[in-house]
Amino acid sequence: MAENGRMSDDDLITRLEEQERRLVFTRFDHADAWHLGSLLVDLATSRDLPVAVDIRRGTQQLFHAALPGSTADNDHWIVRKVRVVERFGASSFLVGRRLAAKGEALDAKYGVDPADFATHGGAFPVRVEGVGVIGVVTVSGLPQADDHALVVEAIETYLEE
Repeated sequence: MAENGRMSDDDLITRLEEQERRLVFTRFDHADAWHLGSLLVDLATSRDLPVAVDIRRGTQQLFHAALPGSTADNDHWIVRKVRVVERFGASSFLVGRRLAAKGEALDAKYGVDPADFATHGGAFPVRVEGVGVIGVVTVSGLPQADDHALVVEAIETYLEE
C-alpha cells in the first residue's frame, strides 16, 4: 500500500494478475454468456448504474445490454477495450496499469491507433481451463476501476454458483 493509503501500482498489478489466474471458467457457451450477462444487468440495475454490458466469444457477440443512462459512446468504448483483451490476452485494466507503471503508452509501445484500442478498465478475458482466452466480458459507463470491479464481481458470483 502506498503512503497516501491508495494501492501502489505494483500492488494493483499483482491484484489484477491474481484475479485473472483465479477467475477461469470450466466451459463457456451461449447459455453461460446469457446467464453472466443477465447477472451483470441485475447488479447494474439494482444500483442504477448507467452502463452498457457486452459479452463475446471469439468474434461473435453473445450478449449486449444498454441500461438507462448509457450512450452509444459506451458501445464505442466497449469495442476499443475488447480489442486490447483480444490482442494481449489480459484485462484492459491490467494492460493499462502495466503500461502506466512503466511510463509507457500503448500507441508508442505497440504502434496501435488509440482511437481503436483503450487500455481502460472494464474488459475482462473469458479464460477456459485448458483452452485459454476465448472471449471477453465488458462493462462501460463508469470510472475504469469501477467498470473492472463490476465485471470481476459478476464473474466471481457466477463461478461460485
